[in-house]
Amino acid sequence: MTATRTAGFADRLRPTIRLRLTILYTGLFLGAGIVLLGLTYILVQNNLQKQGEPAQDRVFSPAPSGRGPVPVPGEETQLTVAGVQGALIKGREDYQRETLNALLTQGGIALGLVGAAGLGFGWLLADRALRPVHAITETARRVARSHDLTERIAYEGPRDDVKELADTFDTMLGRLARAFDGQRRFVANASHELRTPLAINRTLVDVAVRRPDATDDVKRLGESLLVVNGRHERLIDGLLTLAGTENVLVDAGPLDLADVASHVLRQAALEARTRGLTTDRLLGPAPTSGDPVLVERLVQNLVENAIRHNRDGGEVHVATRGRDGRAELVVTNTGPVVPAYEVETIFEPFRRLGNDRVRSDRGSGLGLSIVRATATAHGGTVTAAPRPEGGLVVTVRLPARADGAPGPAPAGETSSSAPG
Repeated sequence: MTATRTAGFADRLRPTIRLRLTILYTGLFLGAGIVLLGLTYILVQNNLQKQGEPAQDRVFSPAPSGRGPVPVPGEETQLTVAGVQGALIKGREDYQRETLNALLTQGGIALGLVGAAGLGFGWLLADRALRPVHAITETARRVARSHDLTERIAYEGPRDDVKELADTFDTMLGRLARAFDGQRRFVANASHELRTPLAINRTLVDVAVRRPDATDDVKRLGESLLVVNGRHERLIDGLLTLAGTENVLVDAGPLDLADVASHVLRQAALEARTRGLTTDRLLGPAPTSGDPVLVERLVQNLVENAIRHNRDGGEVHVATRGRDGRAELVVTNTGPVVPAYEVETIFEPFRRLGNDRVRSDRGSGLGLSIVRATATAHGGTVTAAPRPEGGLVVTVRLPARADGAPGPAPAGETSSSAPG
């Protein structure tokens, strides 16, 4: 946990690409300014030195030959000339030093001001350079949120890396749209082609069993065939639901998990009483948005799983509530002890625990897989935790409804029903 928090804090401190581009632009600008200031300093220094040398020669050079004898100065005259010469040299050096210092000071101040302006312009230029990338990101976000694969970026610009990225993304969206359309057509065709023969078989077997002249052997065989046929129907229905849920375009509508759970519990009451189970419910408002049929199937699978994988005379607890901006459903049941290392495997298709690995009378092994696929399609999560005394605690969290207005609480939201 500490390592995860540290990594998350480090990620937040990592500069964005816009900031990195701004720093790069400003760094290059300041580097070029420093080089230019250094070259200017060297050129001015050389120019000042060249300007000082001719003046010294004109003042202190001896008279040219051919103009008569040069008088020999006296000692006082020589001292006066030497003093004037030293003063001129010192004045020239002071002038050069002050000029160069002023050049560095004023040039540094100007470079700092222009660098600050360059930082602002670099920030704006980085935003302009990243604007096409922002458009791609926004389009990808809308597609992920709305599941609308018909939207395209359609970037118009020069043939560069950004144009190539946008075109590649549009091509990928087109292929995904064609693949999802093909899969939806396959699921629809498979649903018709697989369910129709099973329905016909169930009708024929049921008619044969109910004939007056049917023998006991025929009736026993027919009942066995009906059980097998029902098992195949549940398996095919689960497979089709799983295939459709993982890629369905969710038609979200407002609903409350408390209402859905109350409806599912009423439907499962007979099966729970048959097993001698005690059902306890604590249904608080849990408004969310989603496909009502799929959400009902999610809750139904959890409740059926809690009933069928339970011990006789056990307990089933169902609770709903809104928490931390999420609608939460918690289903708890008693039953055999589940090893912690096997909890995650129960969400995989056709995976069962313990002796249930070789049994199919309790289900097809797709119930929790459908639950996770449905929750993921709605932007939610599913987690499971084993109870020390046996059984599981399965928690589903879905995004809360956008308007945040909870619906009316169902009647009898807090109740407990004993086997009767």
